[in-house]
Formats: sequence, C-alpha cells, structure tokens
Amino acid sequence: MNDPENTEFLVHSPSFINNDDDANYASLTDALEQTVFENFDDGLYIGMMSGTSLDGMDAVLCQFGNEEDRQQPLQLLATYSQDFPPRLREVLLALCQPNGINHLTPTIGEPNSELDWFGWASKAYADFASEVVNNLLQQSNTDSESVLAIGCHGQTVRHRPQMGFSLQLVDANIIAERTGISVVSDFRRRDMAVGGQGAPLVPAFHQALFSTPNSTRVLLNLGGIANITVLPANANLINANPANDTSGNDSPVIGYDTGPANLLLDAWTSLHTNKDYDAGGAWAQSGQVVEPLLNQLIEHPFFARTYPKSTGREDFNLAWLQNELQKFDQASAHIRYSSADVQATLTELTAMSASMQINTFINAHEKSSVYVCGGGAFNDYLMTRLQAHLPHCTVETTASLGLNPAWVEAVAFAWLARQTLMGETGNLPAVTGASKGVVLGQVCFA
Repeated sequence: MNDPENTEFLVHSPSFINNDDDANYASLTDALEQTVFENFDDGLYIGMMSGTSLDGMDAVLCQFGNEEDRQQPLQLLATYSQDFPPRLREVLLALCQPNGINHLTPTIGEPNSELDWFGWASKAYADFASEVVNNLLQQSNTDSESVLAIGCHGQTVRHRPQMGFSLQLVDANIIAERTGISVVSDFRRRDMAVGGQGAPLVPAFHQALFSTPNSTRVLLNLGGIANITVLPANANLINANPANDTSGNDSPVIGYDTGPANLLLDAWTSLHTNKDYDAGGAWAQSGQVVEPLLNQLIEHPFFARTYPKSTGREDFNLAWLQNELQKFDQASAHIRYSSADVQATLTELTAMSASMQINTFINAHEKSSVYVCGGGAFNDYLMTRLQAHLPHCTVETTASLGLNPAWVEAVAFAWLARQTLMGETGNLPAVTGASKGVVLGQVCFA
C-alpha cells in the first residue's frame, strides 16, 4: 500500500470530448469511449463512509488495479476524516429512532415534522459530504476531473429488511454539483428489490481484495454494528464479478451482522463520562463483567436468528440497553455493579457474539486468521477479549493485509462505485439472501 503522506499523484485530465446535449449513448461503455479514459481503471475513485456510530465521515482517494493486477490491486492515495457538525449529528441520531425527532427542539427556521427534518438532513448531509470531498481533493492536490466517481453510501436512518426497505439519507445531486464529480449512491435498495437484506455489502469487496487460496480468512468489521465476512481458502482470489460465481464452489463467501459493537459502547461511554468513546477499552478494562447481565443481553432474538441477517439501531440502542438494565435490576436486586462494569459487559457482549459466529466456520486443525477493521480495531481490550474467545485463530487488524482498519469501509464504497460504473454486480447473493447478483446504486452524473 502507498503511504498517503508520501504518494506522488498521477494527475489525469479527463474531460468529455463530446459535450453535445443531443449525444445519446447506448451504454456507459459507449459514453466512456467519448472520454480520455481508456477504461474505468485509469481514473481515481473516492469512497465515503459514515457508519452507525455517527462519529464522523471518512473519505478516501484510491485507484484500483485491473483484473490481472494481483500484485497491487489497490493504491490508497489519500485519506481524510471530519467530525459531523453537532446539529446534523443530533438530527441524524433522532431520525434513526422511530419518532425520535419528537425530542428535538426546533430553532427559528428549522422544520417541525419528521418528513421535513428528513429533507433538511438529506441536504445538510450532502453539503457536509461535499465539504469533506473538496477538503480531501485540496489536501491531496488532486483535480476533481481526475476522479471518475464518488461512492457515497449516505447515512442509514432506518433499516427494515423484514419489511423490504432501507433508507439512506443523502442528496447525491448536491454532492455532484458541489464537487464536479459523478456520485454513486443508494447501494442497498437494488439488492432488496431481488429479495436481499441490502446488507452487508462489503463482503464482495473483501473477497476481491483479501481472499487467498491458502487459508480461511475472516474479516470482522467492528463499526457501530459488528459484521463478519468468511473467506474460505477456495474463494476467488481476485474476481471482478464475484457475485456471478457459478463455479460450483462448495464454500461460498458468507457474511452477516453478528450484533452490536461501538454503537452501545460509545453510547454508554458518552452517557457516563465526558468522552465520546472508550479509548483503547481502558474504562471497560477497569470494570468487571456482570455475567448474569451478559446472559440476559445475549438472549436478544437477533443473536439466535440464522443468516442472512442484518441489524442496526432499530434493534440495539441506548433505550434498549436502559430497559434491559431496568429489568435486570428488578430481577437481581442483590447484585451491585458500576457503570464501568456495564461497559465491560457490553465489550464482552460484542466479543462473545462475534466470536460465537466466527467459531462455527473455523476448523481448529486448519490455518485460520481473523482480521479486524473499523473503529473497534483500535480498542485494545476488545481485541484481547476477541483473541480469548478465538483460541484457534490469530486475531490482528487489516493493517497486516496492507490496509489500515480505519479506512476499509470507505475504500469498499469506492470499489462498489467502480463496480457500478463498469456495470458489474456488487452484491453477493449468498451473503444478502438476494435471488441474483445485481448492479448496485444509482449514478448522478456531474
């Protein structure tokens, strides 16, 4: 991987040669022939991610190798991260909860209904995302015309796969206009249109970048929600179209959400300390796991569901935790515990629920590795607890594979944007439960 601080940029100067408004291209390929790009591998891509934790927006500038370039499939050229504006974060958190907007106090000129707040936040999110992109371009000294597309997932405010829908909040039109770069967004709903959960979407990227024929690898993303990708030893190494694998592979890539991670850890930390997150897991490590409480929390119905499955703030949130604590206090009044003990218990819940799933795919007699990404990869105590629950695996971060764990998901959405522009599928039916592989996302051309 390239060091973002020591990268020489190959600045291209793409532009449409034919700007005739009457030009009618039969396909994206035809349109591409009218540019100075020889193919979709020649340009740069930007990926953006703001996860369930809502701790900020990450953006990456990267370039992908072609299908034959297995030695260097990815160059990470620049990265940038920025905290959400406080009011936007407050509104997004409110929109994530049914009727949560009722707890907001509007100021003069602000909306007074949930639907109006949704529109307000869509625009505000896009304004903020545009600022992040332009800052990334400026700091990396990159011309916007060198970038083929931005993959912007938007902010999930409601995910109801059992009802067949998922809502990601962003106005891609604004980003395209403010940056001068085409934007691919709305990745989930095409998968859901063919019966899928719409999540998780990153396993196809994990397969393309991280598969090896020599051993089973498990990618564990510890964002607001924890999810795993199981890459069997015989998974495709680099496959430009992994969702269309009809080779009869007996061990398909598997991926699904395993339960809560930073979502609950951050919420409990913020409630009881003056910090936004438990740095290194130090606070949790100072407490003791409350085993009866852990046993109660693990009874949540989500943990017993079979995959494919996905979850979010709809299932796991601070209100749910507080309700569980109230029930626990009523049933176990003799047990005394501190707020640090609850943090330790939540950390154990994350480690145990993820490890229970990972262990079902691990053969103790085979070489297996677990690679962690997302914010949880920097929680030393959580990593220690994961290793304790995974005695037959080595547990390390994706930095060992050449990609800093902080940027994996943002890079994934750059890759998904590239898949869309190439007309290639981006979902894995075995992961999401979709009936077939489909091209994901909608393109808003600059």
